[in-house]
Amino acid sequence: MKSLRKTAAAALVSSFIAGAAQAEISNDEIRIGYLADMSGTYRDLSGPGGLEALQMAIEDFGGSVNGKKIVTFNADDLNKPDVGANTVRQWIDERNVDMVTGMVASSVVLAAAKVVEQGGKLALISGAAASSITNEYCAPSHIHWTYDTFALANGTANAVLKDGGKSWFILTADYAFGHAMENDIKKVVEAEGGSVVGTVRHPFPSSDFSSYILQAQGSGADVVALANAGADTVNSLKTASEFGVAQSGQKLAGMVVFLNDIHAMGLDVTQGLMLTTGWYWDMNEETRAWAKRYHERVGRMPGMVPAGIYSATMHYLNAVKETGSDDAEVVRAQMAKTPVNDMFAKNGKIREDGRMVHDMYLVQVKTPDESTGEWDLYKVVSTIPGDQAFRPIGESQCQKMAPKS
Repeated sequence: MKSLRKTAAAALVSSFIAGAAQAEISNDEIRIGYLADMSGTYRDLSGPGGLEALQMAIEDFGGSVNGKKIVTFNADDLNKPDVGANTVRQWIDERNVDMVTGMVASSVVLAAAKVVEQGGKLALISGAAASSITNEYCAPSHIHWTYDTFALANGTANAVLKDGGKSWFILTADYAFGHAMENDIKKVVEAEGGSVVGTVRHPFPSSDFSSYILQAQGSGADVVALANAGADTVNSLKTASEFGVAQSGQKLAGMVVFLNDIHAMGLDVTQGLMLTTGWYWDMNEETRAWAKRYHERVGRMPGMVPAGIYSATMHYLNAVKETGSDDAEVVRAQMAKTPVNDMFAKNGKIREDGRMVHDMYLVQVKTPDESTGEWDLYKVVSTIPGDQAFRPIGESQCQKMAPKS
């Protein structure tokens, strides 16, 4: 693995030097594509709100880089891999898009990322969760920014295990993200001496979770873990509340829960829930200031995904400015050698496998009595250092970054 790191680092440096010699902005514009679910299950997770965060970054950068205008395109991927891949292919072939961001449903991301790699462009993935994106599906053409299933499982599952939850039942969204999360939960639970007594997979998306929650109750597990996201998680938690899962003594572990989910369900339903997040708007003056600006534009406080989109875009634009180029290899090399220090992360670093490593946070949902306002939803329990939150590079299956024989 040391040779992997040295080879990858050397490749990044050499590509940066080679590209810098012919640095230029193609088409005299920096062209960014925003791909996300704009109308379905993950609309509130990213969707129009994520696009607004992208526009905020561009505006904060002055709308141009070194005198070259920043142009954006956006599209609804409908959570369909073929739609996402075809959209990105059209952007690259017909519009010469330099970078694609947003990127939410993991199945869409994996399909679109292949097109980005084939086109020699760059993808900054801020919404998708599957840790496989920088593990077995890693590539030098994409960077995973905000969070992943390994970090969420590592943070939340460990906390629940320490609180006595030894036997687990996992309710899983039946596609790439859900499978990755299920696997990551199993690894954490079994490594800490717990056991997974049952699993069930539901179609993505779903609206009726009655039969799945009944199976979870029937399992007798200490913990019912939800390896789904967005509207699926909201509907799962509402059904669990209606069926009295928590009242019967089982713990609920929402593995991929977002601020907008908690707000939608209310504190009466979600109070006490433990979860892991990559960012929270009310952590310090810097996060509060940015969140206030976002709220004025969107009408709600941002979760970690819009914040991650803003951070990734700003880091990208700074790299374009420093290199004077929009060449993907040149820009990625500059991004990788520059620490991420902004309102989203402090001393974040882009690893050779494409994982942006930063601190994660274990939080607990406040009770109605503890909350002082509509968006005062979390209390931060602990900070999980980045090098402990994400999969160690020594355990990586990332073959594309390994030395060639």
